[in-house]
Amino acid sequence: MTEIQSPGDTYSVIGKSVKRIDGKAKVTGQAKYTGDLKFPGMLVGKILTSPYAHARIVHIDTSAAEKLPGVKAVITHKDVPSQKYGISPARWDENIFCIDKALFVGDKIAAVAAVDEETVYKALKMIRVEYEVLPAILDPLKAMDEDAPLIQADYPHNINTEIHQNFGDVEKAFAESFYVRTDRFVGQRAYQTPIEPHSAISLWDGDKLTVYSSTQSPHYFQYYIARQFGLPLGNVRVLKTYIGGGFGGKLEPTGLEFAGAALAKITGKPVKMFYDRHEMFAHNRGRHRQYMNLTTGVDKEGKILGVHADFLMDGGAYTSLGVASAYYAGALLTILYDFPNYRFDMYRVYTNLPACGAQRGHGHPQPRFAFESHLDNIAHHLGLDPIDLRLRNARKPGTITPNEFKVGSCALQAAIEKARDISHWDEKRKTLSQGRGIGIGLGAFVSGAGYPIYRTDLPHAAAVIKVNEDGSSATLYTGAVDIGQGSDTILCQMAAEAMGYSFEKMNIISADTEAAPHDFGAYASRQTLMSGAAVKQAGEEVKNQLLELAASSFGVPAAELDAQAEIIYVKEKPERRRTFADVAREFFVKKGPLVGKGSYIPPKLGGKFKGAAVGTSPAYSFAAQVTEVEVDEETGEVNLVEAWDVHDCGQVINPALLHAQVHGAFFMGMGESVWEEVLFDKKGKILNANLADYRIPTALDMPQFHSELVDSYEPNAPWGVKEVGEGATTPTMGSIANAIYHATGVRINSLPMSYEKVWRALKEKRERDSRANV
Repeated sequence: MTEIQSPGDTYSVIGKSVKRIDGKAKVTGQAKYTGDLKFPGMLVGKILTSPYAHARIVHIDTSAAEKLPGVKAVITHKDVPSQKYGISPARWDENIFCIDKALFVGDKIAAVAAVDEETVYKALKMIRVEYEVLPAILDPLKAMDEDAPLIQADYPHNINTEIHQNFGDVEKAFAESFYVRTDRFVGQRAYQTPIEPHSAISLWDGDKLTVYSSTQSPHYFQYYIARQFGLPLGNVRVLKTYIGGGFGGKLEPTGLEFAGAALAKITGKPVKMFYDRHEMFAHNRGRHRQYMNLTTGVDKEGKILGVHADFLMDGGAYTSLGVASAYYAGALLTILYDFPNYRFDMYRVYTNLPACGAQRGHGHPQPRFAFESHLDNIAHHLGLDPIDLRLRNARKPGTITPNEFKVGSCALQAAIEKARDISHWDEKRKTLSQGRGIGIGLGAFVSGAGYPIYRTDLPHAAAVIKVNEDGSSATLYTGAVDIGQGSDTILCQMAAEAMGYSFEKMNIISADTEAAPHDFGAYASRQTLMSGAAVKQAGEEVKNQLLELAASSFGVPAAELDAQAEIIYVKEKPERRRTFADVAREFFVKKGPLVGKGSYIPPKLGGKFKGAAVGTSPAYSFAAQVTEVEVDEETGEVNLVEAWDVHDCGQVINPALLHAQVHGAFFMGMGESVWEEVLFDKKGKILNANLADYRIPTALDMPQFHSELVDSYEPNAPWGVKEVGEGATTPTMGSIANAIYHATGVRINSLPMSYEKVWRALKEKRERDSRANV
């Protein structure tokens, strides 16, 4: 007999480390990615890009390429719609192909479809483009100069986004402070470097377009492709195949989808488009370079009285998701620490470099690195332990930030204290030898954006569950997107829990705009809470229908029944029971298909000031991370020895997947902390657009890592869940920076904190010490 858990004691499906629903397909090679797909008569398409950072297009001659045997179509801006597009309606500033000017090395000029790759590459070389090279802006600090060339005609002084927010009275807070400190930090351009390159296959059937794409948001792709080509949404079907990583870089449509659709329409054939590794770097949409000035006033005990964040972002040639990144950079600085006065000033400027967008943590990890480093500097000046300073200012549950974000659950204090204990912080701060150091960084992030990129009237997520006629299986239909993080598995666990069903009998059809209901997709760490809420509602609707039907056979009201582990039973007399399958069969006979549906709209959030929507969320995660490093003072080499992460992420659905996310987030943050940076030559060409020269970490670089949790329950979320995927990246840079500072006594204010920077800083310190002793 199946054992029924006592109500409230535990869950039967969630909270368990079940196997990934896609695990077998991936490890056996059965999983098909977009680049693996083949269709009869499929052509290969490629995009010709600009070799110049800023150039006027005088003339394009495609005649020679068109005559090459095997070439089926060559297109330029004349062959596609001319209206501008972008992921953010506030800044539609990009065309399918450049019309008058190319704005960076890699900008889209033309495209070719041919019978094979060899032919398509030959054809690209035969397209003749006459350029008038223009002065380029490669330094964002010079973008707003009076004599700077204008990149986008509609944006004077090359200002893409300008933010000025003031809460409380910062100047008064500084005047009343015991100590006021200003520090300047710099964050580098970094790239997501997913292993799978971007790819798209476009097919037309009459007036209906189907696109297979490695996308994080089929809905946004569907909407923007339909808008660009003047099609009803129902005439565009987008299907996400398996995805080999995204991290924000596959959130918005690219030239592959737009050019591929145009080429497929002209040729009447399926067209496969793809980026090689260099083209991925050029398309970019990765981390912004940021210049961050922070000024903070504190009292004698280190209580923060006021903060001024004055930032500048290098946005590259187009907006992408940069408007949101710009707001996130400053808006989320208020989440972790409780202070009443805050001013945030930001300029995101255009440059003639690849466009930056949303990389894991979406504008926030670098400012968090800056603020956590800044706080340690303040602690050092006041003679305070860095953890004591953070505990003094740590946010508490049920509070409101100065920029009016409502924080419900918050176990930050418990996370800090646990990180201190498990890392043996107190002992190590006193006893570590020269060259060894330990540092702390805190992090937080949204559990889904409170407002979508567009169409605020739509539910953020919807789900449908259909139970098979004999109850032997159930299928979840959702627009949520598994990009490797395991959301398909998580959502099936949630569906099974809500239904009282078994995870092992769940199937899922996800991220197909024709088969699955609307969902905004994988960004802003939204799916566990928002998609999960819709799934829970759908599952409960299935269960309630079964309980209503079963009630008559038990002779009790439906309210006295429950379902768990495929058993429907009387709560007061669990021995009175029927199987889920038995009732489901009866339901189909008497009432037809057993279907449940659900949707989710967040509660109204945020204030009325400009930009108030960005940073709002139904819930926020919190984390404390401690890292121990060893620094070779002769070479500057930084070796990460051990790290401890403690997370407040609410109810855990799948512990194994959660800890995998935390491990992966630390790994990614570690790379950006010490090694990763996209470099350019003096003409705007990327110098390291490959996996040999762009140094991402390997397994050999990973330190011993401990992932722990603190208890937390979020009342605004299904089962009390919160995010973990992006928030776990936010404390890493700060914890490593502070560990290096503790080990060496030198502060590295710019990312990455490379061996060379550490070596130079130590050399300068030795020279200063030597002069002081003369």
